[in-house]
Amino acid sequence: MRDSTDYQTKKQALRRWLTVYGRNPVEACLQDAQLRPKVLHLADSNQKSDKLDRLIALAEKRGCDVRFHDRDALARISKNKKQDQGVALDLECQAFNDLSVFLQSISEETCRLILLDRVTNPQNLGMILRSITAAGITGVIVPERGCAPLGPLVAKASAGTLFHAPVLRCNSSSEALDALLGLGFTCYTLSSHTESDFFEEHIPAKAVFVLGNESEGVAPDIASRCQAKVRIPMHNGVESLNVAITAALIAYYLDR
Repeated sequence: MRDSTDYQTKKQALRRWLTVYGRNPVEACLQDAQLRPKVLHLADSNQKSDKLDRLIALAEKRGCDVRFHDRDALARISKNKKQDQGVALDLECQAFNDLSVFLQSISEETCRLILLDRVTNPQNLGMILRSITAAGITGVIVPERGCAPLGPLVAKASAGTLFHAPVLRCNSSSEALDALLGLGFTCYTLSSHTESDFFEEHIPAKAVFVLGNESEGVAPDIASRCQAKVRIPMHNGVESLNVAITAALIAYYLDR
């Protein structure tokens, strides 16, 4: 039991961590005073350069550990050998949290969330995180299974706001839904076939809006467990909006 508890505690803590790769992205993160760089990973096959010297100097200035690896080991850390340029950085994002830890801390006050289900396009995910961070909504749940990985592509699409986004991490959309329903959240999906207008809906204090992927929407098993459907009014024959635009509309409306 002790080992199991320790494992869960460590796993929850690691959900605040993110690994980025590439020399310019890593340098930008090392220069960001709001981030907590932990370990700078370098391939021992890297050719000496002013850029690498600058990265090492920045890491040492931030109290960040510097470790050298063979090329294959570095690739296992970055998970992108073709684009990592022999450099990766583990950092702690203070705005990130484990969903279960977050839910233990909420009170009876208003808590509005967005849950992403199978949003696999990094560009869309990055834009969603940028909009939600700007809007100030409580949090966005990004499951580790099924969604695009939180990495450089998402960071670029988010214009760097990924590292400061209120990201709540969990294993899957289904796990997140179980936890939210158990705490009395009202779970919504969007549908063009309902009469309930999102902008006229009375949103309860605890609510989560589930947004699906770019082509198929919310998975049927997830949609079937949500208690309510709303629509965003469309005109001039437009059938739907991009998921990133939808997330922005919802986030700003909920935070008004």
